[in-house]
Amino acid sequence: MSGTLYGVGLGPGDPELLTLKADRLIRGARVVAYPALVAGDSLARGIAAAAIPEDAREIRIEVPMTPARAPAQAAYDAAAAEIAAALAAGEDVVCLCEGDPFFYGSFMYLHARLADRFAVEVVPGVTSMTACAARAARPLVARNEMLTVIPGPLPESALAEALRAADTAVIMKVGRHLAKIRRVLEAEGLAAQAVYLERATLPAERALPLTEAPDPAPYFSMILVTKGADPWL
Repeated sequence: MSGTLYGVGLGPGDPELLTLKADRLIRGARVVAYPALVAGDSLARGIAAAAIPEDAREIRIEVPMTPARAPAQAAYDAAAAEIAAALAAGEDVVCLCEGDPFFYGSFMYLHARLADRFAVEVVPGVTSMTACAARAARPLVARNEMLTVIPGPLPESALAEALRAADTAVIMKVGRHLAKIRRVLEAEGLAAQAVYLERATLPAERALPLTEAPDPAPYFSMILVTKGADPWL
């Protein structure tokens, strides 16, 4: 009988934001998989470190962080093959995913490769988006307002169009795109309503007015834009 693959959301970084279910599954895991930087650290493993059994077998998925998609796809192909072997042998595999598995989560790429052959259960996690809203003390939406999630790599014209249609916007994947995003927000008259956050819930967390945001921004950063909100004080 084949094992079950669990895609477990870990939340934005603070281990105390693990759900009870995530913690239980990780503590009972015999095989744990997680994404990592090539020859570097794994934020996912770091979040879950206290819960990973000492005798668990670990599958490290080194994902190249490059604009080209082929290297990352090859890494997920290799990881899926190794995970499939464990599942076929009857072992359950707990795959760790920062944030939520299906909200810009790395687990979705493994799900696409394995869900048609094995039992898969997805365990949702606290998203970085909601964590940033909590840390900035900025409610995202109320009543009939619309929330728009915007990827930072979009062209300026697409960013501007999405911002105009939104009541509240969450701009993800800021990083090296900060200067462009700031330019668009200023042109749309929304810079005063924008809050920049990086590494939310982690010890190095920072929340700043957009004018003080570092350029380039780190990978784990985002911008919240709430129209009609009081300017950042």
